[in-house]
This record gives sequence, structure tokens and C-alpha cells, in this order.
Amino acid sequence: MKRLTSAGAVAIVAAAGLAAGFTGTPAGAAGRTTPLPASGFDQPAAVQAENALTAQTAAALGLASGEQLQVRDVVKDPDGTEFVRYDRTFNGLKVVGGDLIVKRNGESVGSVKYNYNAKAVGVATKPALSQSAALAKGAEAAKFKATGNKGTLVVFVTPGKPVLAYEVVTTGVKADQTPSVLHSFIDAKSGAVLAQDDEIKTGTGNSMYAGQVSIGTSGSAPSFSLTDTSRGGNWTTDLNGSTSGNGTTFTDADDTWGSGAASDRQTAGVDAHYGSQLTWDYYKNVHGRNGIFNNGQGARSRVHYGNAYVNAFWDGTQMTYGDGQGNTKPLTAIDVAGHEMSHGVTEATANLNYSGDAGGLNESTSDIFGTLVEFNANNSTDVGDYLIGEKININGNGTPLRYMDKPNKDGRSYDCWSGSVGGADPHYSSGPLNHWFYLASEGTGTKTINGVTYTSTACDGATFAGVGRDIVGKVWYRTLSTKLSSGSTYLDAREGAITSAKELYGNDSVECKGIQAAFSGISVPAGSAACGGTTEPPTGDNLLKNPGFESGAVNWTGTSGVVTNSTSKPARTGSYKAWLQGNGNTSTENTGQSIAIPATATAASLSFWLRIDTAETTSSTVYDTLKVQIVDGSTTTTLATYSNLNKNTTYTQKTFNVSAYKGKTVTVKFVGAEDSSLQTSFVVDDTSLVAGS
Repeated sequence: MKRLTSAGAVAIVAAAGLAAGFTGTPAGAAGRTTPLPASGFDQPAAVQAENALTAQTAAALGLASGEQLQVRDVVKDPDGTEFVRYDRTFNGLKVVGGDLIVKRNGESVGSVKYNYNAKAVGVATKPALSQSAALAKGAEAAKFKATGNKGTLVVFVTPGKPVLAYEVVTTGVKADQTPSVLHSFIDAKSGAVLAQDDEIKTGTGNSMYAGQVSIGTSGSAPSFSLTDTSRGGNWTTDLNGSTSGNGTTFTDADDTWGSGAASDRQTAGVDAHYGSQLTWDYYKNVHGRNGIFNNGQGARSRVHYGNAYVNAFWDGTQMTYGDGQGNTKPLTAIDVAGHEMSHGVTEATANLNYSGDAGGLNESTSDIFGTLVEFNANNSTDVGDYLIGEKININGNGTPLRYMDKPNKDGRSYDCWSGSVGGADPHYSSGPLNHWFYLASEGTGTKTINGVTYTSTACDGATFAGVGRDIVGKVWYRTLSTKLSSGSTYLDAREGAITSAKELYGNDSVECKGIQAAFSGISVPAGSAACGGTTEPPTGDNLLKNPGFESGAVNWTGTSGVVTNSTSKPARTGSYKAWLQGNGNTSTENTGQSIAIPATATAASLSFWLRIDTAETTSSTVYDTLKVQIVDGSTTTTLATYSNLNKNTTYTQKTFNVSAYKGKTVTVKFVGAEDSSLQTSFVVDDTSLVAGS
């Protein structure tokens, strides 16, 4: 269940709600930015074209027999580069979490990013657990009276490995009238509940007032309709207290809607319609996105749901709004539409999980875009701000629900990222990314915006200026739509956002440096992406020989036994890898290869995959290390140092710009060192050094 706040709390993002005296016209908010050029890009046609190439792409990626690709989304840059997002099946079973992003130009594959780095998703497909037992466990886990319960076998990808599971879909209605379509993933061997996700995305609270606004309608007297043909056919219906069905589309004789009072049923309809209009306009005009699903189709908004229902939700296809306490405070608000419909955009793009770091990124993404919709609306009655829920007084003391400048002011959200953040409720683990958004937009220190004073401090103590919320919004949208996958982490967010900033504004731009500084400002450690380097590793032949170690130690020199096919540590691909340390005593080990980088290369990039496990229990002290080095004659340069503090039992890719060594013969070297007790194993696989020309 994706909420604007955690279970047990009553809250909603601040937004404009009940409106007075509405005259229907197909107009947007004032101060709208110039729409992006369409460039003739037809997203549905692009998806269809890429689907015709899936077998060819699977072969190019070296996917295993039985794996098939299905295109979910295509993003195309003006230069023709496409980011194609795929889902997978294995032997006919849906692979949940097996998504991947391929960057390509024409039919040529440039790079690929696998969710959880899971290239291989094959599993034995015979379950030990019966389907009836899985259905019972799913119904039990739902914790509401089920009206429907069905299940099917899937491959469920965890951060560690893929497993055979049942996806049990339980439908029903909760005690508070909220419908539920709950997906529970049940281990087909042990019966354990691996994860859950609800299709119904909800928020809670009271509506606000937007004053007199223009809305998009259609028809003619005496039968105007709350149907906006200029925005994909967005339409608004009246459920009249029902908790099911589509409702009846609002009509009016004179195209002047509502009175600003909750007693007028049209008022809630106008607020919902206005919020949907603003959200459509924001994504279209700022990001060139043609509707939530990027296919030009609008969405329905349903109002007057249930009886005194204090909630609003997105169910994957439409918005639904309750009338609030006493049926007098409809939850029809700008930020509600912006926040909840952005869950729809997230589902259509990165499809971020609602647990771990990904859950926080998911929830913060809706906070970020809900805030940007509110700023972009330029509504004088409900001005934009970085406070979530400031007008509904949900705490009873005039304080907002969430603060983007200092999330921990609510007493529960995190200001700074750490390895423990992912274990929190997504509404609190969203805090660091909300903090990043404010810092990147406005910078550190004290600032007054639209009459609200903010004070924000970077977690690393740095001081820096912001680059503006519009720029940050564009960077985050590109990150969401072309870089993140379902299981992405805060570290992935930093890598993706810096890379996106470089692509949009340049490698050494002020914008890139501001994005980077803000991630450091929430304590997300640096990875391989950095401002000032190359935007993307060059393409070309791999200059390293025996790069995956499958020929044993051939072409590699160093400590005997480092290159091994021991089954004690998994290889990323094949059976061989370089396993450094893991001895549990004072020792050093190394392996390396000499390589000549052509002077004619335009760029050169070193890349490898790294897995780290450790018996060390500390979270603050470095005991064991792996250094990645370039040896150039008598000069040794350390590109990066990893330690027991970087434990990650899932292989992750590391990439470094080594263009400075063009025209030289150098040695790429991995050097491990361990202290006197408690092992740390550094396992390297699938290396490459590519020089573009």
C-alpha cells in the first residue's frame, strides 16, 4: 500500500482543493513553460518496433535459453539514442524483478543495466509447495476479508538470487473502505512470504481551496461534460457514495461548475478535474510525457467514493477521492493528484519496489513531482512550497506532515542516508531523497520562498548553492525514466542522477556539480559516476585478454590461486573469477594484466564487477581492503579503495575513466590486504578496458 503517510497516521500532501465558480475552458495554469518539441516520436509505435527485435536483443545480450524479453517502455533522445526497458519471462513464467534497461542506437546495443545485476534468472520450475497452500498463505497475509484469491507461478528475483514463487493476488475491501488488490509473493519451496505490493496507492487528509480556475471541458449547451479532449480525454465521474463501478460523468448546462461549497457535488468534481489537468500539463510541458502512460491517453478521476471516506488513491488506471470526515471535506487537491498520479508514472517507468531503498525512492518521487506540480500550477491561492501537508493541520498544531528542507523535523523521517534507511517505512526512508531534492534545488542555509522560511544543512557539513527546482526535476525525471529499475538503491539513484545531469547539461556543468553535491549532502557515497568525467563508457573492443578469467590465470599475473573456479564463492558469469583475500589472517594478494591503450583512442574506460562479503561486524572501522590501481612505469595510481564496510553480496559494476593513459602501456591491478582475523572476500569478475576511437 503506497500512502502519503504510514499506516496509523492521518495525512495528505498539501494542495488546492474545493474551488469556487469554475468556467470551463481548455486552459492550463499560468506561467507554463514552453512545451518540449515532439520530434515526431510515437512511443506506442516505438514499443511495437522494439518488440519485433526482442529475440535479436536477447541473443545479443547472451540471455539463457528459455528467457524472452517484453518491451515495457521506450525513451528516445533527439540524437536517436533509445533507452529500452524490458521485462522478462523464463520458460513461460513471468520474471518479477527481472527488468533491464538497454541503451541502444538502431539495432546496436550500447550498454545494459540489469535490476539487481541479475543477468541470469533461470530456476527449477517444479514447486514443492502446492498452489492451494500458497493461496491460503496469500489470503492469510492479506489481513482483510478476501472477495477474490488467485495465484500463478513466477520467478521472483531477490537481491541475492532468483527463486521460484507463487504470485498470489488477493482482492477485497479493508475496514476503512479502501479497496485492495494485494500481490503476495510466496516462496514455492519454503512457503515464506517474500514480498507484498498493493495495486491501490493511497493518501489521507483534507482538501484545500484553489479559487476560481479554468478547466478543460467538452460538449455544448445544455450538456457540457467534465471531459477534457485536449488532455487525452481526462474525465471526472461521480460515484455518489458507491465503492465500485465507474461512476457517472459530470454534466452541466452552462459550463460553469460548482460553487466552492462541499454541498455542491460538482465542486469536488472540479477540484479533481483541475488536479488531473495540472498533472497532465506538468508532465507534458516540462518533460514531453504524453500522459501518465506516455501513450496520449487520459485517465478517469472518480469523486464521492464511499461514506465519509478519508482517503484518495491511485489504482493503476484512475484516481479516486473520498469526501473526508462528515462528507464535507473532499480529498480533491492538486498535490494529491500530483503525488498519486506520479505513482502511475513510476509504475510505467522504473516500477520501483515499495520496500528497501526502492520504497523510499518511490515515495519521494511522488513527493517531488507532487511538489513540482504545485509550483508549476502557479496558483495564487495555493502557492508552491517545500512543505507536505502544511494546510490540512493534520497534527492539530499548525505544523506540516513532512518537511523537504529538513525531513527529520517530523520526528520520524531520515535526513541522511545510511545502510539502515531501507528498513524503514517508505514514508520515512523517503526523507533523504526529499532532502536531496531541496538541497539540489535551493542549496544550504536559510532562504524564504513564497513567504515560507527554510533552513537546510548538508549531512556532510558542506555549503553550496542550489541549481533550481526545474533543473532538478528534469534530472530526476530522466533518472526515473532511463536509469532506475525495480530494485534500485540510493547508490543507484546517485549514479543515475549524476549521469543524467551530465547527459542533459554537460560533464563539467554547474548543474551536474549541484546534483552531485546534494547527494554527498545526504551522505550517499560516491560511486563511479562523477561530474567532469566521460558521460558514458566508450564502446569498442575489450583490450583485456581473458577478461572473465574463464581460461584460468592465463594473461593474468600475481598471487597464485587468486584466479579460481572454487564453488565457495560464485562467479558472476561462467565458473572462474578473481577471489582476493578471504583468508582471515594478515595477508596481501594481487592480480593484474599489462595492456597498451592506443594513442588514437578518444576515451578509455575500465570496468569490472565486484562482490564483497565479510565476517567483520563493525559498521565504522576499515580492516580489510581492495585497491584498484593503474601502474604506469614507476607511478602507481589508486583509482578506488573498497573495504569490509562496502559489503555487498550482489555483484555490482564499477567503471573508471582511464583516458589519461592513452598512448601508454600500463598494468591494471587489483590488490587485496587483510588484517589478522575475520575474513573479507573481494571477488572480481567480467573485467573490461574499452578504448573508443
